[in-house]
Amino acid sequence: MDNKITIIEGPTPTFDDIQDGWALGLNEGPSLYDLALTRLRTFNGPALVQRCYRSWNQQEPIYLHFRNDIGLEERVPIVAARAVDSDEGQVLLLWVRRRPQETEFEIDIDMDDDEEDDLS
Repeated sequence: MDNKITIIEGPTPTFDDIQDGWALGLNEGPSLYDLALTRLRTFNGPALVQRCYRSWNQQEPIYLHFRNDIGLEERVPIVAARAVDSDEGQVLLLWVRRRPQETEFEIDIDMDDDEEDDLS
């Protein structure tokens, strides 16, 4: 069985972090993941959603397979799917699990003039 949805052409998908209450329930498990939503234009959204449902009914994972910004292949597990019609055609909404991304933190310490003098 084909356990993936592959993006053949087009840009790398964008993933939006989600904080929806129902979607956060999909994150239950022994590992910590980030949940994200991606929107993909397609010609056969309902068929792709059915492919996901068939995999899940057989207790099998299904993955979104794509090339990242630097051209390397990646895949992320799909945890929910929905096809919707829009003015521009069919759109496939995929909720996926991603490993927590490394986040850069910038620390801004405001020092008084007196404290700066003490350091000199």
